[in-house]
Amino acid sequence: MDIRITPGPLEGTVTPPPSKSIAHRAILAQLLAGGGTISTLETSQDIEATQRCAAALNAQGPELPLLDCGESGSTLRFLIPIALVLRGRGRFTGRGRLMERPQKPYFDIFDERGIFYEQKDGVLTVQGKLTPGEYRLPGNVSSQFITGLLYALPLLDGDSEIVLTSRLESKGYVNMTLAVLKDFGIKAENWEYQRLLVPGGQRFQARDTTIEADWSQAAFWMAAGSLGNPVLTDGVNVRSVQGDRVMDEHFASFAWGTGQRVEIDVSDCPDLLPPLAVMAAFHDGTTCLTNAARLRLKESDRLTAVTCMLRALGGQAEEGPDWLTIPGTQFLKGGTVDGANDHRIVMAAAIAATRCTGPVTILGAEAVNKSYPTFWEEYKRLGGEFDVL
Repeated sequence: MDIRITPGPLEGTVTPPPSKSIAHRAILAQLLAGGGTISTLETSQDIEATQRCAAALNAQGPELPLLDCGESGSTLRFLIPIALVLRGRGRFTGRGRLMERPQKPYFDIFDERGIFYEQKDGVLTVQGKLTPGEYRLPGNVSSQFITGLLYALPLLDGDSEIVLTSRLESKGYVNMTLAVLKDFGIKAENWEYQRLLVPGGQRFQARDTTIEADWSQAAFWMAAGSLGNPVLTDGVNVRSVQGDRVMDEHFASFAWGTGQRVEIDVSDCPDLLPPLAVMAAFHDGTTCLTNAARLRLKESDRLTAVTCMLRALGGQAEEGPDWLTIPGTQFLKGGTVDGANDHRIVMAAAIAATRCTGPVTILGAEAVNKSYPTFWEEYKRLGGEFDVL
């Protein structure tokens, strides 16, 4: 689906959908607890993938089904160690770039522990037994590997320890995991993000839970507000465990009207780079977004995709191995943006369109279904004008 936006202001109040990151974790905690309900859960392609795989993994029978993780990196990486604990094996597939995304931190552990793995024809097969002990992981690839182990290791019959061999990035996601685990009765001890001690012999406790609003999605509406659109974001928890709540701080760091250079380290909040890049494009100064190398391994190469988006709209952007530099301007002329099959690129382009002087066409606008299926409905409700081509 391609969309042509007629630039104009957005106005109104919007409540973001429930946090996708917390929802993934709650669904899997309920799988391991054997019960409970989730209120305020809204579906998206990623959430449906986790629900589908959890149900299939929980199904009785000798045959282990092929678990289709869609394009959800969280679903795949969380479930790999869970499948080993529950069934001693697992078979996984996905779409888009998912099966190309790195799994080396797990593979290195499997090599050490004699666990079989094979990736062939778009299917990852693992088979073997996780045992208590020390698990060494890099902290700068993805916190999803840490979360996967934090779900599996408490179910072993002895104590384990996760040792991080490099600085942990995306600390907020580990904090989120620990908070959800605690809610479901699981104990794990965090020693300054260098070691995580996980007692064995634990059991998840069934409970009902409510998912709070998603700061990652709120960031796009906050970016719209920064561009002069009278849009208010409602319902977010300012004391949330979500790491992307730092959007509030980053918003303030732009110091509008001063022309100052802004530098933002996104290593702990990589999902914020697209909305921050849109804000930077209209800031009266130059912005550098740093420590963003992991964004090359998302649904798209987001450093390149954001650069191409801004240039397609008439702006400027320069990318490096792990950074973007963006000189700001007052308006962009508009143009055609390749959504790169990436929900966050599509949403960023839609927000940028509000400050363009000409129409903006977004190719593959349906990519928002991955995380925010009602995005275009909200955009229209706030006064956005667009045609489906």
